[in-house]
Amino acid sequence: MCTVFNFLFCAHRLHMVTWNVATADPPDDVTTLLHLNSPKNPDLYVIGLQEVYSGPLRFVSDAVFDDPWSYLLMSLLAPQKYIKVSSIRMQGLLLLFFSKLEHVPFIRDVQATYTRTGLFGYWGNKGGVSIRLSFYGHTLCFLNCHLAAHMKYASERVDEFEYIMDTQSFDCKRAPTIVDHRLVFWFGDLNFRIQDHGMHFVRICIDKQNYSLLWSKDQLIMMKQKEQVLQEFEEGPLDFQPTYKFDRNSESYDTSAKKRKPAWTDRILWRLRPKALPPDEENENKVGLDAKKLKQLEEDMEYPLKIRQDVYTSIMEYSISDHKPVIGIFTLELRKMYETPLVRLRAEGDWSADIDAMVVYSPLQPFPSSTWDWIGLYKVGFSSVSDYITYTWVKDDEVAFNEEVIQVYVSKEEIPVQGGDCVLCYYCNALKCIIGISEPFQDFLQYCSHVDESQHQCYLLICLLGPGI
Repeated sequence: MCTVFNFLFCAHRLHMVTWNVATADPPDDVTTLLHLNSPKNPDLYVIGLQEVYSGPLRFVSDAVFDDPWSYLLMSLLAPQKYIKVSSIRMQGLLLLFFSKLEHVPFIRDVQATYTRTGLFGYWGNKGGVSIRLSFYGHTLCFLNCHLAAHMKYASERVDEFEYIMDTQSFDCKRAPTIVDHRLVFWFGDLNFRIQDHGMHFVRICIDKQNYSLLWSKDQLIMMKQKEQVLQEFEEGPLDFQPTYKFDRNSESYDTSAKKRKPAWTDRILWRLRPKALPPDEENENKVGLDAKKLKQLEEDMEYPLKIRQDVYTSIMEYSISDHKPVIGIFTLELRKMYETPLVRLRAEGDWSADIDAMVVYSPLQPFPSSTWDWIGLYKVGFSSVSDYITYTWVKDDEVAFNEEVIQVYVSKEEIPVQGGDCVLCYYCNALKCIIGISEPFQDFLQYCSHVDESQHQCYLLICLLGPGI
């Protein structure tokens, strides 16, 4: 949805989830968590989980196959035309980024990394995982953290956060560190507690929904007053009940012998990069700015980016964990830096398992192509980049080209016998993303459309049994 102001702004809806799942397998229904019945479908989903089960056998299995959480989310979102663009797993920390298919060719420079902070940096039960990318040219970074637990370690949590921010780096000239990104989201089980107030007072405030009486003793709010690294991050009001700690499979706060005090441990914050310099007449010559700051200033002025938080709340109906999930829904208003994909591609002629096929693509802008680029054949409704039917290496199978049109050959042996609507996607290895998607077309059934049903069934039987019958 685009709106005209002084600049042409496009509004994109971002749905974020953070949830410490306490090693539980996913529930049967996550409709409420993802707002799947909402009339306003998000453009992007970002889902950060903590304490995903990582026992030795499961962790090995998850390294080969999708973990249960990723599998569930992909299976639900793929029919809604979302694909998993990227994900990263560090022991119990999991971060997934989904996009509507229409935006995928405009999501570039995708990278992911992680930082361990558990056991003096050697163990991944605590730390941070991040995904960075450019969205229509605007650099975004999503950082999912699980920080040190317990009331007395508020300062240690800030130290861990600073360490993660300082050590994570990316192979990207525009944004080599987290703080260089135009927009950063920091979220997860940050483990900050409510101090000083006694259990009785906290419970009364929760029962009467007087949450604001607890804010002054929330450790994260308190630490923001004195820690500069936190002051640039914004957060919506905590107008929902604390999300930790609950008895599992109940709506009751901790009734164990420890009787842990409720707290807002699960949070979503964001940081819009500070402007390099106020755009006023006194600074018209921009004297004293280094080249990087000058470029950032020019980018901020020519391609504005605004953020608005529309929803910040917990979802109380889920009880598989001792934490409740928190969602944040945002509107990103931005002016696109580009509106055309890097390549345009199409299927040439009819595609079937009976004849060799051809892909035709045209570079629309320069991009870093390599011998590791490939074109994948996908069913409409595919769930991730790896969910292809087959693929072909662009350089190896190139048969004809000029500066405007390049043809790539696909052997009939590489095309499985299955019908339905398909698309072609060009994957750029250097940018770690899909940079072009074809219009949908039919494979195989298009070839068979001129035969009657009995001939069609016979042809299917031959294909299934092979030439030896």
